[in-house]
Amino acid sequence: MIGIVDYNMGNLASVINAFKKVGADVQLESNPAKLDEYDKLILPGVGAFGDAMDHLKANGMDVAVNTFASSGKPLLGICLGMQLLFDSSEEFGSTQGLGLIPGEVVAFDESKFDQPLKVPHMGWNELFRNNVGADPSVCPLFNDLPNDFYLYFVHSYHAVCDDKYAIGKTHYGYEFVSAVQNGNIYGIQPHPEKSHENGLKIIENFSKL
Repeated sequence: MIGIVDYNMGNLASVINAFKKVGADVQLESNPAKLDEYDKLILPGVGAFGDAMDHLKANGMDVAVNTFASSGKPLLGICLGMQLLFDSSEEFGSTQGLGLIPGEVVAFDESKFDQPLKVPHMGWNELFRNNVGADPSVCPLFNDLPNDFYLYFVHSYHAVCDDKYAIGKTHYGYEFVSAVQNGNIYGIQPHPEKSHENGLKIIENFSKL
């Protein structure tokens, strides 16, 4: 059974439907005391980092997610959920995250763009496996996918971390980290549930871990 953390941040229907489409047994969970009953956990999210952390802390879900992560069971953060895995975010001031992956979340620096682009980064873009920081052969999240493939993005902030945690990167004005792994903890910045066949393959791969 896969639990999807429900903490009142974003529409979860598309995430649920995507997992069901690949045959996964999923359930929404808003009770932090029940997280340990699941084999795998999804931390989704849409919106602001600070609001998300406030919602998680309101009933102790932040502690419960950390406890689940320490159990060794697979955990996947999607979009804002991926950003929450990091130490902190600079969105609307500095906010502490879950601290499961060393690093921080920062705004796109338009002064570094190699061409004029709009923020937020919205639409289809290419994710390519990062062969420097992580051997793709040991990253099961991308099994049966090519070395680079397109997914759907919507975000104004991105993660900055040591390259050893970066299993995927994307170029938008400059190169940024778009997928991460720290042992049993995974994160992906784009929305696999909105990314058709490529996204469903990622969801299927996670479901099979």
